[in-house]
Amino acid sequence: MQQISSFEQYQQQYKHSVEKPEEFWAEVAGSFVWTKKWDTVLDWNFTEPKVKWFDGAQCNMSENCLDRHLETKANQTAIIWEPNNPNETFRSLTYKELYEEVCRFANALKKIGITRGDRVCIYLPMIPEAAIAMLACARVGAVHTVVFAGFSSSSLSDRINDCDCKLLITADAVYRGEKKIDLKKIADDALLQTPGIKNCIVYNHRDSPVLMMEGRDIWWTDAVKDCSAENVAEAMQAEDPLFILYTSGSTGKPKGILHTAAGYMVYVAYTFLNVFNYRDKEVFFCTADVGWVTGHSYLVYGPLLNGATTVMFEGIPNYPDHGRFWDVVDKHKVNIFYTAPTAIRSLETYGEAVFKSKDLSSLRVLGTVGEPINEEAWHWYHRNVGKENCPIVDTWWQTETGGVLISPIANVTPLKPAFATLPLPGVQPVLLNETGEEIHGNDVQGNLCIRFPWPGMARTIYGDHNRFHQTYFSTYKNYYFTGDGCRRDEDGYYRITGRVDDVINVSGHRIGTGEVEDAIDEHSLVIETAVVGYPHDIKGQGLYAFVICTGTITDEESLRKEIGKIVAEKIGAFARPDKIQIVAGLPKTRSGKIMRRILRKIAEGDTSNLGDTTTLLDPAVVEQIKAGAL
Repeated sequence: MQQISSFEQYQQQYKHSVEKPEEFWAEVAGSFVWTKKWDTVLDWNFTEPKVKWFDGAQCNMSENCLDRHLETKANQTAIIWEPNNPNETFRSLTYKELYEEVCRFANALKKIGITRGDRVCIYLPMIPEAAIAMLACARVGAVHTVVFAGFSSSSLSDRINDCDCKLLITADAVYRGEKKIDLKKIADDALLQTPGIKNCIVYNHRDSPVLMMEGRDIWWTDAVKDCSAENVAEAMQAEDPLFILYTSGSTGKPKGILHTAAGYMVYVAYTFLNVFNYRDKEVFFCTADVGWVTGHSYLVYGPLLNGATTVMFEGIPNYPDHGRFWDVVDKHKVNIFYTAPTAIRSLETYGEAVFKSKDLSSLRVLGTVGEPINEEAWHWYHRNVGKENCPIVDTWWQTETGGVLISPIANVTPLKPAFATLPLPGVQPVLLNETGEEIHGNDVQGNLCIRFPWPGMARTIYGDHNRFHQTYFSTYKNYYFTGDGCRRDEDGYYRITGRVDDVINVSGHRIGTGEVEDAIDEHSLVIETAVVGYPHDIKGQGLYAFVICTGTITDEESLRKEIGKIVAEKIGAFARPDKIQIVAGLPKTRSGKIMRRILRKIAEGDTSNLGDTTTLLDPAVVEQIKAGAL
């Protein structure tokens, strides 16, 4: 694959990718191992929608992650596992060792009857076995669905049943910080409601006592016993399913986003190489859990496809203290660090003293993912973690996109704090107004859509293609609708302004909640903010801000005035929040996503039916917010 090394080269590649997309992606795809080459590069329409990349080709993700590196990288470290407790010994697996473990487990899967097309649920902590299970499924052609090992039993059973899994892979238990989570117990409760599960493979991670059901449950060590360390990877059709990953909507049941074998592989490999400006033998540390798409694309598949060393961290950023991330960076000489703005803002509250004892000189590139990063946090990250020497790639993408769509390219794209900047080659973003007309030129704002397919995009919602069409392709005919609002500034740079349903019309002004949140976050006492709209008798919609602050606030009214002044200065008086509630926390899912539908209900005064709050990281936060509602 060609790596972009200058802004001029980026412009040339981008131009080529738009003018001759099939030729461009065929050149990128030429870097991989194919059992059979494609008949056509692309067949598509956004009406049904139907998208096929590299149709007729055969390949295998596991083979491209492992086998093709063995000749040159057999003894290079593939995965470094850093445990929750820093006093425990970390593990590392070379590419040869990882290959052998994956082959053994692939053979174990076949031994219990798992074949191509079968769905396998992986409910494991952040341990190498999670990656081994994913790669082994891909190797035999089974479709994996990874469920974050923090979801409840009902959430787990819902996902298992929705895609009719035959096998569950879990562990006895895991510690996150000082908290123990009995995964097998949660799995057992889920399995009471999952008639399709034939077997449950259990990895003994913490020597925690568990119940093993005879005939169903198998210890991992017993499953791989006597299994060969060699396995011939299944030749998968390009459009065969690779994995299903569930993402929650604001309403309705979770959506099983389906990604396929070839296009996803090509896209995540290309974006990993270029977005992070990856260099051979570098150590890459993505803090995401494998239960989310970031863990799939940029902890497991993207790094391994490029022969990188990837760090898998079991712990949390503030255990045993709030310098843990930076200790991991120094311990393993991490070169590229990729985390979420939520984590950055959380660590920011502890101050800068912790950095005095950290080196961090190995770092070359920083990244953010999951939400737009506010400007103040961007500068804190740049100054304290990057020592003002590391470019920050503020990546915008979604579970549905498979990989990064809009982002700076490290050491190539001129940066602008809090901007995702420019689309990657092959990505054609447009801004549309409410009637579906394209908004041309710069210094404009609209709804972010994509006019042309890219290889990594999802193909459907498992078992419900109509919902896939309705969610992403019905709002604007012949466009993929991202659901996000976006600003394109005077330089043509893109800045995500928040979900479209979080864009609020106040007295005729369209205000992106992300912009207001960024402004409020500029206040020195503010840690994090969530802004929603609520019905207003005069303005149509008013702005209600939920604000987390540092320390104890003795004069809330003065603080509200100061915040209002900042917003007026940053955006305009029309954007000043009508209500500002100081809160101890925000209702977040376990992936760090703020459940704004709950906040909207509270802002509207409708607290009688807030929906299911059991999947929140801390459901008690909701009661606290309700009690203090203005």
